[in-house]
Amino acid sequence: MIRSLFLLVISLSSLYRFTAYQADIIDDLSSYFKASNAKEIAKNFATTIELIFIDEEDVYSKAQGEQILKDFFIKHPPIKTSIFHKINTNPNYRFGVILLSTAKETFRVSITMKKFNSNFLITELRIEPAKD
Repeated sequence: MIRSLFLLVISLSSLYRFTAYQADIIDDLSSYFKASNAKEIAKNFATTIELIFIDEEDVYSKAQGEQILKDFFIKHPPIKTSIFHKINTNPNYRFGVILLSTAKETFRVSITMKKFNSNFLITELRIEPAKD
């Protein structure tokens, strides 16, 4: 009886951690943006990703998207980030807006994620100058 109860508690706690992780994906991405960590951000890309960077828009592979993001961070090193908006109530969709501050300007980063199998992956990443 005690063993069954113990297994139930363990299984429920692992389920809770998975749900909590999925709900915090925008928080994780915000910290990756602050750290200029294109590699960790790209781990969350779908196989193809629509990137809208300032005035350019195209669909890229995961590897191309990572390189473009690295180049962006070289030109615009982040100082701080803050989460402006987050939608995490839909079981198949996540959306977040992060304000990314650099030494020269602030950018609005919009992240659209869709659920593939059991993971949320970024399908669209938009980086544009923040409006005052």
